[in-house]
Amino acid sequence: MLLVYNRFRISEQAFRTGVVSPRFMFLGVMKRSRKPEPQETIRINRYLSMCGLSSRRKADWLIQNGKVEVNGQIITELGTKINPTLDKVYVDGNQVTRVYDFLYLVMNKPKDTITTLSDERGRKTVMSQVHARQRVYPIGRLDRNTTGVLLLTNDGEFANHLMHPKHEVQKSYRVTCETVVQRQHIEQLRRGIRLQDGETAPAVVHVLPGGKGKEIGIIVHEGRNRQVRRMFEHFGYTVRKLDRVAYGPITTDGLARGKTRPLTKREVQKLKLLTGD
Repeated sequence: MLLVYNRFRISEQAFRTGVVSPRFMFLGVMKRSRKPEPQETIRINRYLSMCGLSSRRKADWLIQNGKVEVNGQIITELGTKINPTLDKVYVDGNQVTRVYDFLYLVMNKPKDTITTLSDERGRKTVMSQVHARQRVYPIGRLDRNTTGVLLLTNDGEFANHLMHPKHEVQKSYRVTCETVVQRQHIEQLRRGIRLQDGETAPAVVHVLPGGKGKEIGIIVHEGRNRQVRRMFEHFGYTVRKLDRVAYGPITTDGLARGKTRPLTKREVQKLKLLTGD
């Protein structure tokens, strides 16, 4: 709550803690500020991400598949805007509200798990490994047999910023191939290669010591589906193991496979700095 004091807006918290500039001397009676104007409208997919349900991309899927209602009316138009203060939003018949208590986790994803909230075919998902006090969802995806760093949250804006291509957040992988990776192919990966969905950005690529030329370290900042596997398959290599060893500054050091831990405040701050937050 804000209070008007000597024509300045000062937080009530500041008064309680005593953190008020000396120039604010008592000159009269404090009055409550006027009731704030209703919040402006925002896109429905952004609101759903703010409710901790999913990223905006998944929110678009929910909208297109008729699972979202606003004030009792099903909407399928992606550009629909709502007023978070006045409108009531439902997903699958359940009203959703904005989340303010955010949770940030890192998992050391095990092999043979699907990076999704649920699977119609009954396959094991990463969510079976998560025991959190709140509903969270993965930031991006790792394919079924890729292991390593997987971030989860209920902060939709945070997730969107990390995944947005313009921020170029680096993801580091250890790739183990069946055969020795040729030098000329490493050079091509460094420059960028053409896949079915377009040219890849230049990658940082190096041969890992002790891997007999079969273990490669690669850093990319794009988020295409199965991109790293496809980059090596482009040259005919069979990828035997693929492990994401870092997402930005976050690693799984000290975290056993299949286990999850909360990110520290410092780790969250480091991630936010990568996206300018």
